[in-house]
Amino acid sequence: MSPRFTRRQILSSLAAATLARRTARAQSDELTTNTLFGIRLEPFVDPLPIPRAIRLPATPGHTSAPERIILSQFRQKLHRDLPPSLVWGFNGTTPGPTLVAARGCPAHIEWHNRLPDQHPLAVDHTLDGAGPDIPAVRTVIHLHGGHVSAENDGYPEHWIIPGQAQRTHYPNRQPTATLWYHDHAMGITRLNAVMGLAGLYLLHDPDEQRLHLPSGPYDIPLILQDRILDAGGQLAYPVGPSADHPWVSEFFGTHVLVNGKVWPYLTVEPRLYRFRLLNASNSRIYQMALHPEQPFYVIASDGGLLREPVESAELLLAPGERLDLLIDFRERQGRRLNLVNYGRAPYPSGGSPVPGFVLQFRVERPLTPVRQTSEIPNALASVPRLAEAAAVKTRRLKLVEFMGPDKRLQRTLLDGKRFMDPVSEDPLRGTAEIWEFVNTTMDTHPIHLHAIHFQLLDRRAFDVRRYQSTSEVFYTGPLLGAAAAEQGWKDTIICPPGQVTRILAPFHAEPGRFVWHCHMLEHEDNEMMRPYVIRSA
Repeated sequence: MSPRFTRRQILSSLAAATLARRTARAQSDELTTNTLFGIRLEPFVDPLPIPRAIRLPATPGHTSAPERIILSQFRQKLHRDLPPSLVWGFNGTTPGPTLVAARGCPAHIEWHNRLPDQHPLAVDHTLDGAGPDIPAVRTVIHLHGGHVSAENDGYPEHWIIPGQAQRTHYPNRQPTATLWYHDHAMGITRLNAVMGLAGLYLLHDPDEQRLHLPSGPYDIPLILQDRILDAGGQLAYPVGPSADHPWVSEFFGTHVLVNGKVWPYLTVEPRLYRFRLLNASNSRIYQMALHPEQPFYVIASDGGLLREPVESAELLLAPGERLDLLIDFRERQGRRLNLVNYGRAPYPSGGSPVPGFVLQFRVERPLTPVRQTSEIPNALASVPRLAEAAAVKTRRLKLVEFMGPDKRLQRTLLDGKRFMDPVSEDPLRGTAEIWEFVNTTMDTHPIHLHAIHFQLLDRRAFDVRRYQSTSEVFYTGPLLGAAAAEQGWKDTIICPPGQVTRILAPFHAEPGRFVWHCHMLEHEDNEMMRPYVIRSA
């Protein structure tokens, strides 16, 4: 057996992690305000908003009218002391409503684009798929983690413009999971995300219900998004030094929004709660802990429930990833706990400021009697580990970045290819493959595959310089097996710098054309995305 991978091992050094942790703890203990562009914003003054739930059909085989969801521009208050900010969202809110579906009950959704014709943010017309002859405002909604057909997946080039509608069919045949929906339009995904186009999609099944996990008001979504706010309280997004090429390589906000509010608080009862944690940020990787220290119990990852709960003192969450977790407040009556981020940006060795605050829990609500008391289960679901011998092919895929003459990042690529290059990944439906992501860059890249879920095999450090000169992978560290919290089904995987990350992917989706890409949206928009085709037998 290979040694199990621990989250802390992906840091460039233990010293860097210790420094970051100390910095964040100091922020949590000492800071009460944050100053940006002359605005003083106090943390923990707004209650956490809970997105409205829309329940999709829950009767197997029942055909109902499509659910109409409107994409529009409006104003929404992001903090008590700010004027309403101009945002985009679904049905008049950002994040959008939580869509609640049942396994085996298909859903039909119409996404109606009612956005304005002009984009509030600077569109880079030099990027592939975003040329000057293409409308500036375009959307196509992708159900991230959904097992859907190619025509319903939200392919980046299948966008619609204001006044049009995208019609989707979601079969909901997969196990219970926390999925999410977001815009995926070619060349402007990062901009549409900053404006607010994201929301949760929860899929339930009877196996989950038998666990008696916290439900109703005790099952709460937490959607993390970092933003920059200008002097008028409006969303701001940086631009590059060239007016003709405003793309920037990464985006790290100075304020963390949870469910659309800056540093909110949640008043809870002294009981067990379930939280659906989604990183919907563009580029930021969160490394979080509770202060005072309190464990999390991770019960599910991207594709559904784990075999058993995993107790952890910290959480590491990259863009696109989800964690389903339990927090036990039963011994915390009258206390306040801060959820704090101490992940560096870029992760793991960057030097950008860390917005330490995320969310405050106030254990101040009286205990409400309930019919079914929830406990932390000993076992959750059957998650058989796939055998490497099941793979019919191994693909070695390098992650690369190219610097321009000005020493700025110019382009990011998957396996040295651009999006418009011919398809090179073409697995046969019904087979399994091993994909090896060879990260030659200094960044941690979260790699996402559409239409399927996969399992992490392992990670291992290698000699980057030797690989760049000879294309030979020479390993320099031990094999790091998947930790317990990463042994479930995944659709987005962290690929640390200087490591080879191996996944085993069964391709059971319907034949068709999908994409795989880095979920740092600035990278995705500038060539770090490739089409792949699932071939029929």
